[in-house]
Amino acid sequence: MSLLPMTVAGEKALREELKKLKSVDRPRITQAIAEARAHGDLKENAEYHAAREQQGFCEGRIQEIEGKLAGVRVIDITAIPYTGKVIFGTTVSLINCDTDEEVTYRIVGEDEANVKIGKISVTSPIARALIGKEAGDVAVVVAPGGNIEYEIDKVEHLAE
Repeated sequence: MSLLPMTVAGEKALREELKKLKSVDRPRITQAIAEARAHGDLKENAEYHAAREQQGFCEGRIQEIEGKLAGVRVIDITAIPYTGKVIFGTTVSLINCDTDEEVTYRIVGEDEANVKIGKISVTSPIARALIGKEAGDVAVVVAPGGNIEYEIDKVEHLAE
C-alpha cells in the first residue's frame, strides 16, 4: 500500500477532528441514546432512532479518519531544502498567460484540498502540470474548457 502525502497542518486538523469525535461527540451521542431509551418504546421513538443514526455517522467518520491517518505520509515542507522547484507542500504564485490574472496555490494532499482558500490537491490537473517546474517556467494545464497556460512567478516553502 502506498502512503498518501499530507501536510503537517492537514494531519493536525485530522487528529483534532478525531479527538473531538471521540471525546465530545461520542459521549454526547451515547448520553442522547440513554435518554431516549428512558422514554420507553424504542420502535416509535424518533429521538432514539435519530441518536442511533448520529452514532453510526460518528463511528463511520472515526474509522475513516483512523484509516487515513494510518495510510498517510506527513511531509513538512519547511524541513526540505529549497530547490526552487514546485513540489508537494510548496506555495506557488501563477500568472495566467492569457488574462494576466495572478493566483496563488498551495499543493496539498487530497483531503486538505480547498480551492476557495487556495489549496489544491497534488492529484489535480493544475498541480500535476506544475510539479517539477521552477519560477519562470510555463505550465500548460489541460482543462475541460481547453488548455490554460500559467507562468510560474514564485515558488515558496511556507509554514502553515
